[in-house]
Amino acid sequence: MSNDGTIFSRPITEIIRDRISVRTYSNKAVTDDTVQKLDIFLKELTASQTAGLRLTSIAASTGMQGGASRLGTYGMIRGASRFIAAVVEKSSNDLERLGYLFEKAVLYATSMGLSTCWLGGSFNKGDFSKALSIKENEEIPIVSPVGYAKEGRDIVGSLVRFSAGSANRKAWDEIFFSGSFEGKLSRRDAGDYGEALEMMRLAPSASNKQPWRVVESDGKYHFYLRHTKGYGKMLGYDVQRIDMGIAMCHFEMTASEMGLKGRWSRENPNISGVPQDTDYIISWVI
Repeated sequence: MSNDGTIFSRPITEIIRDRISVRTYSNKAVTDDTVQKLDIFLKELTASQTAGLRLTSIAASTGMQGGASRLGTYGMIRGASRFIAAVVEKSSNDLERLGYLFEKAVLYATSMGLSTCWLGGSFNKGDFSKALSIKENEEIPIVSPVGYAKEGRDIVGSLVRFSAGSANRKAWDEIFFSGSFEGKLSRRDAGDYGEALEMMRLAPSASNKQPWRVVESDGKYHFYLRHTKGYGKMLGYDVQRIDMGIAMCHFEMTASEMGLKGRWSRENPNISGVPQDTDYIISWVI
């Protein structure tokens, strides 16, 4: 996982703050030039990754078996003319990487003035699977519409955001810790990494659960996942691990843009006071 800061035309912190989930789209067409740039980015983004994961874009109205159809989202998305889809091998278990790369694609789309919305369970996987001609050993866990937000009130979006409390983010002292899970890490004490952690705090997550936790210890940042029991069970995969990848993307891209050197490493952090249902994921080593 790495940050290609030169691909973004604006500061990543500005793009992160601009990104919101949009569920109602205008009929303004995404230009062929924009689609081409997006497709090139998606291809390059996954070209250097291990096999078993690819990102692609597809028109919402597409020819499928039985004639022309429109990709379905059970009424959760209206008016979108195009989608980004993640296609993964069923045997793949690197959900953090999937979340990281898909969020990077979402932020790239945002940098081009396009709106997006992460979808995990609320889309017709059969429709997308046929349209993308996926193989028997593949599946599509995540898609996002891409297009231009419709002017005026987004009623569907407003209802979903209200239900999930999407405008709310957990306070620093709920998710960032110092030394152990008993010590609190303030933004001031985080120093140069304060902004990277703040951008992580603003990351989107399924139902706005915000499952990430970070403990700073001896100059390292240890990332933990606080599971919500039973959440996302019907999806067939741990969607909160994808959420962790999204948060990691925000953290690393911001740190890189700020010139902060570091790397991901799996260690044995030996942090005390780890809450129940909380698993260590990875560390950022300076």
